[in-house]
Amino acid sequence: MKILLSAITLFFLLSCATANKSNYSKIEYEAGTCFGFCPIFKMTINPDRTAVLEAEHFNFTEGRSKDEFSKPREGTFKGTIKQEDYTKLVALLNSLNPGSMKDQYGRRDVTDLPTSYLRLHFNDGKAKTIEDYGKHGTPKLEQVYRFFEELRHNQKWEKVK
Repeated sequence: MKILLSAITLFFLLSCATANKSNYSKIEYEAGTCFGFCPIFKMTINPDRTAVLEAEHFNFTEGRSKDEFSKPREGTFKGTIKQEDYTKLVALLNSLNPGSMKDQYGRRDVTDLPTSYLRLHFNDGKAKTIEDYGKHGTPKLEQVYRFFEELRHNQKWEKVK
């Protein structure tokens, strides 16, 4: 009985350790401009959960105005992504099955939509870039984009530049 209990405990411990291990050496998300007030930023997240947010425009301001483009960029921020959010992000990315995804999504016949870039760098040295004009490539991609948008507001960011 003790052996069986020990085996079950070991199984669960290894399962948890594997679930928290990321296959990504770096995760990057970039949200580009549109003809409106789309947030313009780039976020880079490392496996140790340290992150850099390069905020250009429309990320932290309440009022939206085209005058914001004449203002300096909002800045560069550093932070550490909360463990539960990092775990959720990795699970979302894994659910995409990135290797099977197309490199480009979106219809180019509409001219006022933002382009997003999701760049995944894997531990084995491989990389996958997904360019999505309009940010509607697949429902799962849309979910990933929303998650990155939320990370700008639900993490603690310290301005460094």
